[in-house]
Amino acid sequence: MKQQHKKLERLLLFSEVAQSLSFTIAAEKLGISRGHLSAQIKKLEADMGVPLFVRSTRSVRLTGVGERMMSGMDKIRLAIIELERSAEQEGETIEGMIKITAPALFTHRYLLDITSKFNQRHPEVIFSIDCSYTNHDLNRKDFDLAFRSTEKPPLNMVAKALLSYNHLICASSEYFVMHGKPKTPQELTSHQCIRGQDDNKWSINNDEISINGWLQINNTLMLKQLALSGEGIIRVPSYFVDQEVDAGLLEIIFETPSISKNQIQMIYPQLLQQSKRLQTFIKFTTEYFSYLKL
Repeated sequence: MKQQHKKLERLLLFSEVAQSLSFTIAAEKLGISRGHLSAQIKKLEADMGVPLFVRSTRSVRLTGVGERMMSGMDKIRLAIIELERSAEQEGETIEGMIKITAPALFTHRYLLDITSKFNQRHPEVIFSIDCSYTNHDLNRKDFDLAFRSTEKPPLNMVAKALLSYNHLICASSEYFVMHGKPKTPQELTSHQCIRGQDDNKWSINNDEISINGWLQINNTLMLKQLALSGEGIIRVPSYFVDQEVDAGLLEIIFETPSISKNQIQMIYPQLLQQSKRLQTFIKFTTEYFSYLKL
């Protein structure tokens, strides 16, 4: 039994290395030394009688056997996640952790408020939020649900459209007093358009407008703060500045609607039995956005 336990442990270690194709990254994620990890993989290869990795000084890649082994480990990982989810079904009790992955802007604008209000009703529920634009596979990663901006959610998931939005081009009245207000999209070329990195053209009314400005930064929250301070014109999702526009702190000059509206979707696995806490949170979130539309 002990030998089987060690073999399963080494298979799980193999899976971590196979996912990242890096012994260093896998060791850091697992919280073990690279030397110990490498030794365990060598013992697994010796037990299997075949190499699982092709190692060089600069890279690691899977052998053919390793690729087949990785495919099998994906199924084992999924089974483990399903077992954990099944073990967490708690009848009518609303308690425990809900693990969520969501974009940073959506988290800042809505999700923190949603989770705070939910926790006030159900104080035994805690949340773990991964602010990420990575499209995690919920069948392979240990998240209960995801919020994503997408028109095509995964077919093997349940998806609920919560929010439609477009992009707004706006700035503060202080900026317009100092620099004037562009009347046509083409006039943006002579203004301070602060934007994300590698965002050198804005699409407006099917035209691609080349823009310039003193700053590019990969943080949209900071872009909004700079716009509020009168530092320039920004292009951001409408839901991210709706409060500032309603309060008169930012003024819209152009909208950039897409052919089909962008949508925020709530996505979660198709489970035969969901925990009461997750059922309740999904219903709570759906009602939260229904009230916003009234």
